[in-house]
Amino acid sequence: MSLLLDASVRELLADPTTVKILATVDEQGVPHVVAKGSLSLDEDGNLFHLELIERSRTNRNLVHSLWHDRPVSVLLVGSDGRSVQIQGVPLRVHVSGPVFQTHYQALRARLGDLDLAGVWVIQPQRASNQAWRTRLAEESPDALLHLDRIAACT
Repeated sequence: MSLLLDASVRELLADPTTVKILATVDEQGVPHVVAKGSLSLDEDGNLFHLELIERSRTNRNLVHSLWHDRPVSVLLVGSDGRSVQIQGVPLRVHVSGPVFQTHYQALRARLGDLDLAGVWVIQPQRASNQAWRTRLAEESPDALLHLDRIAACT
């Protein structure tokens, strides 16, 4: 079962002005990070990612993550400054059938003559606020102090 994303995260994901970043890793653990405007939410609370290029690094990394139960990460950055990271795992990729056909037709209607390699389903497992003030409040108690700050405290 997917983590139920709260209303503010769903709103951020649905906003066309939101920058959506997908981070994957390859077999050696090398990260690959790309902007992916095609990220959306399905009716079950999973993320959909439309992959246009069959042999893309992202597609290969998602296959690796699917086979080896490796997590991926999505960063959403809103025009209002909100920032949320969603960690999840790929569940499946649709390369035919009704889900694929629906997205393929909508994509071609919107962008013209192009291909769709697959519709990836990513199950959210954790969402965290990445806004600077939130990160500062959560991480400051464990932060290392700079030497100049240590000298000022004594």
